[in-house]
Amino acid sequence: MALGFNHARQRLLLIGGLFVVCTLLGGLSVLQAYVCDVSMGEPVALGPLLRQELKDWYSLGLISIGVIWFAGRNRLESRRIGHWTAIHFAGAVVFAVIYCVFTSWLVAGERSVMHPGKILTFSYLIRMYWLHYVLLYMVMYWLVVFGHLGWHYYHRYREREVETAQLQRELVEARLEALRMQLNPHFLFNTLHAISALIHESPEAADRVVARLSELLRLSLDQTKPQEVPLSEEIAFLDHYLEIEQTRFAERLRIEKDVPPDTQQALVPYLILQPLVENAIRHGIEPREEPGLIRICACRKDGRLELRVRDNGDGLPAKKNHHIQEGIGLSNTRSRLGHLYGKDFRLELVNADGGGLEAFVEIPFHTRETRSRGEAG
Repeated sequence: MALGFNHARQRLLLIGGLFVVCTLLGGLSVLQAYVCDVSMGEPVALGPLLRQELKDWYSLGLISIGVIWFAGRNRLESRRIGHWTAIHFAGAVVFAVIYCVFTSWLVAGERSVMHPGKILTFSYLIRMYWLHYVLLYMVMYWLVVFGHLGWHYYHRYREREVETAQLQRELVEARLEALRMQLNPHFLFNTLHAISALIHESPEAADRVVARLSELLRLSLDQTKPQEVPLSEEIAFLDHYLEIEQTRFAERLRIEKDVPPDTQQALVPYLILQPLVENAIRHGIEPREEPGLIRICACRKDGRLELRVRDNGDGLPAKKNHHIQEGIGLSNTRSRLGHLYGKDFRLELVNADGGGLEAFVEIPFHTRETRSRGEAG
């Protein structure tokens, strides 16, 4: 239905455009003849001049609609250029004949502008138009055909642009969904591993972890979640995960969060923080016997949102040119950020001042309200 509406809208625009063009050209023709006659000191019969020129140009516009229809039925094809040329050459002759007859019929009975007092007859107009203007009419036919051809290729180009953009968007959404779903078995495996470690040492703690895990699985497998959610929702999901880890590590794990109110409505990729925190626990907290600290911070700065996850572990090795081997969680996170923001993001793992490792993410700051206004504009 939308496609049919677009085609109908295009036809109305085309007819309206022809009417405007013919009116302008008729007005210019009247102005040119009027200025020419006045400059030569000849009397000007403005009424007959205006009627004749507008009848002439409006008849051209009306017949051009038929030419456009004919051109649409006989479009240029790379393998049939000769056939296309022959058909439209015949069409140009037919157009010239119809134009001469139709215009002569419309103008017949008018007083001559060049010879005041003379009535223009149908036979006189036919001979004059055919002898003096037939080649011009055929050229006009080809101008209409090439104009329609250009219009057709322009719309095909725009339609392909829209189709390509839609296919790219669908491809990106499919890749993002695949990446997000890849986190689920990875996260589930790690959590089950934690339960197996607790089940013999602390059955009650294992029960609590299973209860938290069921809630986490419900949230992470929710197919209705968009690719981006407010930071407050992401923090709420993270809290469920941290309950599991704090049950596992007890007093060995302490969590600090600094998430100002002006950042909580910022849109972030769903499940963006959990892999970063998991990486900090696995490499910064788990290998140590000392109490561990993980600090989660958010900051709005110069139209950007900065997210930091910092631990107090040993950090990266001090070797120069040390290559960081990213696991599934981090490589997945980097891929998702690339699909969502192109090159307009940062994801870095750096040694923090005072020790430990810091995962740093920077993305454009936007909320659901600002995005809606941007799409509406």
